[in-house]
Amino acid sequence: MPGLLRGSLRFMRESGFDVTVICSPGMAAEATACEEGVRFIAVPIARGISPWRDLVALGRVWRLIRRLRPDICHVGTPKAGLLGGVAAFLARVPCRVYTLYGLRFETARGWRRRLLAVLEKLACATAHRVVCVSESLRQAVISNRLAHAAKTVILASGSANGVDAERFAPTRERRNAALRRRRELGIPETARVVGFVGRLVRDKGIVELAETYSLLRRSRPDLRLLLVGRYESLDPLPQKTRQAIETDPQVIRAGLVSEPAVYYHIIDVLVLPSHREGFPTVILEAGAAAKPVVATAATGCLDAVVDGVTGCLTPLGDVRALSRAVARLLDDPDEARRKGLAGQQRAVADFSQAALWSAQLQLYWAMLAGAMLAGDADDAAFTHGSSPTAVE
Repeated sequence: MPGLLRGSLRFMRESGFDVTVICSPGMAAEATACEEGVRFIAVPIARGISPWRDLVALGRVWRLIRRLRPDICHVGTPKAGLLGGVAAFLARVPCRVYTLYGLRFETARGWRRRLLAVLEKLACATAHRVVCVSESLRQAVISNRLAHAAKTVILASGSANGVDAERFAPTRERRNAALRRRRELGIPETARVVGFVGRLVRDKGIVELAETYSLLRRSRPDLRLLLVGRYESLDPLPQKTRQAIETDPQVIRAGLVSEPAVYYHIIDVLVLPSHREGFPTVILEAGAAAKPVVATAATGCLDAVVDGVTGCLTPLGDVRALSRAVARLLDDPDEARRKGLAGQQRAVADFSQAALWSAQLQLYWAMLAGAMLAGDADDAAFTHGSSPTAVE
């Protein structure tokens, strides 16, 4: 929740809305709500499939929504999208929005894939508008018949929350901080660094990344791989991959960090061999830091990387192609610099957070006006005192 909503909650509050966030308990979520100046209510929501716990969470969210009586209920993430969407539907919330950050079933198989697709379709059905964070995601929603095209919308240029370009810009202070952190991590000044920022799971392509790094090391013995993120139990890596990562002294694991900006200035190339995305924020962050990107041609990545301009797109699962693309950028600093600068220009010009938040605000007002004209408002007050509830 914190990264997905940071800044937008404050913006909505300052635009006159009374905002309440319903989310699983956690220090990061509570801290973000406090920073944004909005009300926070904790409801435990299991990330995996857990019928009994999900039913209990649904009941709790429904009772909360009935008590709060919001004019808008905006839900996001797969589980909260389903439980929050159903609860808002049952509570007859006049304006219901579901933001799709990606499709989990894209990488699932068998009965699990069918079940996840059905649940996603149900979540979309409970919403009046389905916000897709990228055009390729929107096309996947339509082609899989999760929602009718007319119900889907992309805010501004897309993405989950835009990017604060200044936070990642290559300033002198940030570069000096990166040099200090580089020494602390034991990375020689002359070593080239391939970087990854995100969850260390199968779906993010960590297996392919480890294999790519192994291939590149054969001709570049001084190469380092910097991993910023942590392992997760829901999509664990094969033991062989995890062992290769943990036993190689030139693979640096920074873990989960609260401020990733400095790490982008340690790396030479960001690599994201993901199997599925909605719109990968890390690519925007790397762009804002003027770093080139190599990614797979997966949903979401197709929109985040302009192939041949801001970085390179490679076929999904093709380790050889991934290795060649990374090697080209490592071996040609001028090309890497051009792509990095192009990525920075695009991040600044097309993915302003203010533009995205303004588009979301316009969507809210349009939906409120439409609900009032349709007679769905009942006795709700469609004024600047309207109260959206975010369920994450």
